[in-house]
Amino acid sequence: MATPTGSVVGGTLVLTRVLPLSAEEAWAAVTEPRRLERWIGTWTGNPGDGRVAFRMTAEGDTAPTEEMTIRVCEPPRRLVLVSRVGDDWWDLELELGTAADGGTLLTFRQPGLDPAAAESVGPGWEYYLDRLVAAETGGDVAAVDFDRDYYPAMAAHYRALG
Repeated sequence: MATPTGSVVGGTLVLTRVLPLSAEEAWAAVTEPRRLERWIGTWTGNPGDGRVAFRMTAEGDTAPTEEMTIRVCEPPRRLVLVSRVGDDWWDLELELGTAADGGTLLTFRQPGLDPAAAESVGPGWEYYLDRLVAAETGGDVAAVDFDRDYYPAMAAHYRALG
């Protein structure tokens, strides 16, 4: 089982991962469609317009397409998005900085987290970020198992935080 690493600070879910990459390479891993597809999904459209269509391919063929509104894009350091599916929306933030022991520290934040949703949302982001690390370190992305290691295994940790 994976160990939960996230916290909830002032209603914001916070997770970090260290990537053994430069900030530019880490930025590519979280923004380029082909790199994203290895661990979470892919997007289409013109980001210069401030919106793209995103599909979580890791969720299978039935995953709905999300509209991503790009609020802040400061390569290679900061990306702030709003994800919308129907009437539901999530604020998402990615920040890249220098890790203490080298590489790039990725800090993921989801402000406005519904406390009742923490027990499923937290494990979900742990899962995707661990898939990112596997994809970028030559690991086996398919070996990152949501049902075995993330949910419901991490639910109690996040329920207590929510």
